[in-house]
Amino acid sequence: MPASYETHRAQLKAILLAWGMTENNAEVTSEILSWADLHGVDSHGMSMIPGYDGLRRSGRARMDAVPKIVRETPVSALVDGGGGLGHVPSHFAMNVAIEKAKKTGMAIAAVNNSAHFGATGFYTLMAAKAGFIGMACTSASGIQVAPTGGKQARLGTDPWSFAAPSADGVPFLLDMATTTVAAGRIRNKANENQPTPDGWVLDKEGQPSNDPLVAKEKGGFLTSLGGSPENSSYKGYGLSAMVNILGSCLSGATLITDPEHCKKPQGMDIGHFFMAIDPGIFRDPEDFQKDVAQFCGDLRATTPIDPAKPVMVAGDPQWAYAAKRMAEGIPVGPGLLNQVRQIAQASAAQWVLD
Repeated sequence: MPASYETHRAQLKAILLAWGMTENNAEVTSEILSWADLHGVDSHGMSMIPGYDGLRRSGRARMDAVPKIVRETPVSALVDGGGGLGHVPSHFAMNVAIEKAKKTGMAIAAVNNSAHFGATGFYTLMAAKAGFIGMACTSASGIQVAPTGGKQARLGTDPWSFAAPSADGVPFLLDMATTTVAAGRIRNKANENQPTPDGWVLDKEGQPSNDPLVAKEKGGFLTSLGGSPENSSYKGYGLSAMVNILGSCLSGATLITDPEHCKKPQGMDIGHFFMAIDPGIFRDPEDFQKDVAQFCGDLRATTPIDPAKPVMVAGDPQWAYAAKRMAEGIPVGPGLLNQVRQIAQASAAQWVLD
């Protein structure tokens, strides 16, 4: 049976507390993980627990990490993530950017010495809820993607997100990997012993495959957004490079092309980027939000190819998932549930999902 949002979040928090997180850090991290599953971003919620457990046990992600600002100006902040999971320092950094933007009109916060931070859209939505435009991106730990024309993995899934507030209360929320799909969606297929759809992965010879394990265990690759040069995969490749410049070059995190990337025994050293822009420095904020609502409404009003499938804008699928799952519960696949149960038992965490 699907678990209620409250139970789902409580289970995640129980595991994080058992791992040694403080009450506040576990609260923030479980909120971000549960937000992902509630909104249909199943690749970045509970399914991350096995991977995070591996980082914890290997000492590559500290559970007691505390983020701190190490360099700042009125419009910027550089945050040291303390070598922990990325959710808390990212939540902290976007809040810093928002507070600075309230005074200066726009602000940027960058984070280094961090690890995976969950769903990128959570952080840009923080800005949108404050009435600001939000942008965020992050470098990655996993080197899984070959540059267009290459036969060697040099990049990650390198996600990017953009959000804007709307007068109708439905923010525009774009949250996308620069690969055809997020690695977590491939991992979820592997968890349930299901094949991947065409175009998601290539084998080590660069040929199409439907094996969800090919990219992780058999020398293959994820495809850049576009899937192939003929379908403009160079665009996904270019976006990935942009994300790494903002996430790593700006923050000082190790480059994903560095042979020592994420091999430090003391932590992952992934870099994140967050930006908040106050529309009020250009025009009346209410007029801006009215235009966002009008624009998105006009797009939704487009005559659809299939009347049963109306045109949507970025964020609409997530809001639909959230409404459905808040009412009916959040599903957890049996394969993942078994893994998480074993992790909870091993860490003596309370089990509340059954």
